[in-house]
Amino acid sequence: MRSLWSWLSDADRSAPLRGAEGRPEALRRRAISTNARLILLASIIGLPAALYALTQLLLLPFILAVTGVTVGVIAMAFCQRGQYERAGAAQVYGTLLCGLLLTVADPAIADFGLAIAVLAPVQASLLSRTPVKKRAWAILVAVVGFGAAAHFGMLGWPEPFSFSYALMGGFIFCVAATIVAVSANRLNSVFEVYEKAQINAYRHLIEHVQDAVMRFAPDGTVLFTSRSSEKLFGCRRFELSGNGLIERIHVLDRPAYLTAFAEANQDGLTRRIEIRMRRDEPGPSAAPPKFVWVEVSLTPVIDEDMPRGRNEVVILLRDVTERHDQMIELQRARKAAEEASNAKSRFLATIGHELRTPLNAIVGFSEMMTSGVVGDLSPQHNEYATLIQQSGHHLIGVVRMLLDMSRLEAGKFELNTEPLAPESLVEPCLKMVDAMAREKSVRLMTDIPRTLPLLIADERACRQILINLLSNAVKFSNEHSVVTLAMKRQGRHLAISVADHGIGMGEESVQRIGEPFFQAQDGLARRYEGTGLGLSIVKGLVELHDGTLHASSSPGEGTVMTVLLPINGPETKVEETGAVTPLHRDPVTQHMPQWYDERKRAL
Repeated sequence: MRSLWSWLSDADRSAPLRGAEGRPEALRRRAISTNARLILLASIIGLPAALYALTQLLLLPFILAVTGVTVGVIAMAFCQRGQYERAGAAQVYGTLLCGLLLTVADPAIADFGLAIAVLAPVQASLLSRTPVKKRAWAILVAVVGFGAAAHFGMLGWPEPFSFSYALMGGFIFCVAATIVAVSANRLNSVFEVYEKAQINAYRHLIEHVQDAVMRFAPDGTVLFTSRSSEKLFGCRRFELSGNGLIERIHVLDRPAYLTAFAEANQDGLTRRIEIRMRRDEPGPSAAPPKFVWVEVSLTPVIDEDMPRGRNEVVILLRDVTERHDQMIELQRARKAAEEASNAKSRFLATIGHELRTPLNAIVGFSEMMTSGVVGDLSPQHNEYATLIQQSGHHLIGVVRMLLDMSRLEAGKFELNTEPLAPESLVEPCLKMVDAMAREKSVRLMTDIPRTLPLLIADERACRQILINLLSNAVKFSNEHSVVTLAMKRQGRHLAISVADHGIGMGEESVQRIGEPFFQAQDGLARRYEGTGLGLSIVKGLVELHDGTLHASSSPGEGTVMTVLLPINGPETKVEETGAVTPLHRDPVTQHMPQWYDERKRAL
């Protein structure tokens, strides 16, 4: 059989609170339920005395007892339905009603009724929400007004004041005070338990977090060291007190650590540094200690209520040796790749210069032989000399491309930009590839508007771009097909496109356009000759102009190569030039297109 207090609290004190019951909200509901039982028990205890008073023609004690029983039953019913807010509100309003009745019955300005009414807002602040709290204070003001009216004879109880009223008021006041005291004590215990649970949870988190955690007092004393620091440093945590942490820092990194700690401790700044710290190797083997890279995050604990001064500092220490080693390996690999690239560029430049001199001699002497300077040759010898001359020109072109590619990769290709008319580039470039186009019966066409803006660019580089694009298009075109060169203004850029109806490329090959020595058809059995440097040189020259190279192609349908060059030329790099103050600026005469051409293109 449960005890009386177990019935009142509706819980066994020996049973620990778990889950949601350990939270303040659950304990607040239990306090409301306990108060309802306490009110009902006190009212039942006082009911016999109230019935006896009723036989003596005293109505007020009976009304108060019935009010207490009613409030207790209603509050318990609400608790059974889970409506704890209404149950708490019923208790508060019941307390106010009892205080009002006793205040009106007792003509004294200070009586038990007013004291009971004052306890109601306190009870509401402990157990109820904001609306009930506000209403409790408003009803208390009304109770005070009724008490004042009763004191001055403006309002009175129908029965004359009796000494039993004072006894009944004292009893109700003790019950109300007991309810408030029990509620306050229980809720205070609840918050203490909750705060202790929160502190234990945080302590468990800090103790088992992967990073080592240390807390320092404003004077630099170690206040706390987490258990994970033992794994990081290979020592017991008490060995890090005093100067234990400083002694483990590498001598060369101690100034950086002390500076960061001072900025967090004195200036309230958050700092993060990477330093070397000694780690002991525990075990019977007694291996020598080694230094590891540790990321140290220093965060000040700033208390706004305290006078400005030194702050506590919380330090997080994380082992970043593996990341640091990876960065070193990455830097070494990058340095090796850069050295290999530079070695390749130097090799290409050296080979190009070494090959150019004998090739010029071969081409020169073969031209002398075919021109008849050294005498007439037989038809067979003339054919051989012609083949030597053609092969020599081919090798000179290859050497020229190798030299251009090496200069581009080394960043030694300098642009000499000046205003030029884009249409003036077309005819010389078409003449350069005309012979190649006639051999394959490829027709060259142009689509150039009558007016184009002046382009600020390197004329020699632009010619090389056009020649490489046109020769590529002719080489991969089918016989009796058409290659089209088009130019137009596109916003702030000049768009140059070369379209052919040749073999085309797949999407994977299009993504790799511009890579040195890349060809869509690899292997010794490929149909088309070449080094794969033409489009690489085009891409490098276009990027020097701050332009872009685009390609669209489909296998068997052809390819369209598009170059976008900024009309105003490449941007000036501020870090490569000094600050120049212009004293006078001449207006740049720009040949702008006519209105009807712009309207035609817009339509």
